[in-house]
Amino acid sequence: MKYTVGIDLGSTTTKAVVLNEQGALLGRGITNSRSNYDVACQVALGEALINTRFALIAGELEQAGVDAGERQRAVGELERVFRAEQYRMQLRVLASELQRFLSRLLTRPPTLAPAVALIVSKMEAEVESLYAAGSRRKSDFFRDLAGSRYLSLAEQEAKSTGVSFDTLAGLFDKAILDVENSSAAAGRFEDHARAALSRMPDASSVLAPAVERVTTLELEQIGSVGTGYGRQRLPFPEGQIRSEILCHGLGAHAMFPGTRTVLDIGGQDTKAIQVDEQGIVTSFQMNDRCAAGCGRYLGYIADEMSLGLHELGPIACASTSPVRINSTCTVFAGAELRERLSLGEKREDILAGLHRAIVLRAMSLLARSGGVRNEFTFTGGVAKNPAAVGALRQLLVENYGQLHVNISEDSIYTGALGAALFALRDAMRVAA
Repeated sequence: MKYTVGIDLGSTTTKAVVLNEQGALLGRGITNSRSNYDVACQVALGEALINTRFALIAGELEQAGVDAGERQRAVGELERVFRAEQYRMQLRVLASELQRFLSRLLTRPPTLAPAVALIVSKMEAEVESLYAAGSRRKSDFFRDLAGSRYLSLAEQEAKSTGVSFDTLAGLFDKAILDVENSSAAAGRFEDHARAALSRMPDASSVLAPAVERVTTLELEQIGSVGTGYGRQRLPFPEGQIRSEILCHGLGAHAMFPGTRTVLDIGGQDTKAIQVDEQGIVTSFQMNDRCAAGCGRYLGYIADEMSLGLHELGPIACASTSPVRINSTCTVFAGAELRERLSLGEKREDILAGLHRAIVLRAMSLLARSGGVRNEFTFTGGVAKNPAAVGALRQLLVENYGQLHVNISEDSIYTGALGAALFALRDAMRVAA
């Protein structure tokens, strides 16, 4: 099966979208962006191809006459056990890398190696509960998930045995880089899928043949395009790079064909884009000085308040009296935040004011790009923040009246989707 891929290298996350030759979505993948952009691209594409194969397995079950509910249950169960197998493999490679870096230490206390071995042993023992049916994980990125558990267990070991926490943490920081670069850690889809099936005694009789057919199917990449904040550092030829503006415009149009205005608030920048009926960009504006009013700014606020980024929106939605925020400059955000709290302002009111201030900055970009036309599409990671969405809807009504507003659950993939569509067009042009 032939496919094209679009990769959006953002400042915080890297996304990949895989399309077939007809332009249908096959799979998506996402990972944390990191200094090694080759690795970020590789991991995101690997995840997208895994996602693709699960979609193909679902398609095989459909052809076999399995009803929609049972298909969803069977594929969901397979993927859950598959992810557990994948995590076990990554832990084995992590253990090997930790031992390798341990052996390089010029001086090490006799308790250090046993402490590392015990930490890894406890992490391995947690796999079943971590991936149990119905369990919720804070992240599915191996670096985040394994890092959180390793450091928590390392802290316990440091307190109980006196082993240096900094030394334990330093070993992980070194080892995880090599784990992320390791093809052995990623493993092969067929190996994980077959291992998962062996742990599923209640699997239906049609699931195993479907898995076997899909694992042996050859996937051939016929085109790729990269975009995003870090696009100039993507490991792609210059001809396979497109601007964020073009990709977000085309991606939004593909998701919602009636789109005429697009607002994208990402980790590092905000883009206001006008497109025509074909998804071609006619004008745009973007912030050009700093990350004020973007995802990075919200991340800084979350750190200042000792909250998770995902907690900001729900807390802000509980506000009854939003405060007026004077600045969305990241440099001064901490000082103003602490001052507001010291004055007795409620944190939900402060956060509501912050979200409104961010959207106000975006509204000025929209005005400069040509205003807002029906239909309006909101994309980027911040589109999943309910407080930002609420503030945007209110300000749109205040400034432009009632509009048709599109917000997809998959909005974070908009740029990668546009890139994949450009890649498909290029591939079709070459084939013709």
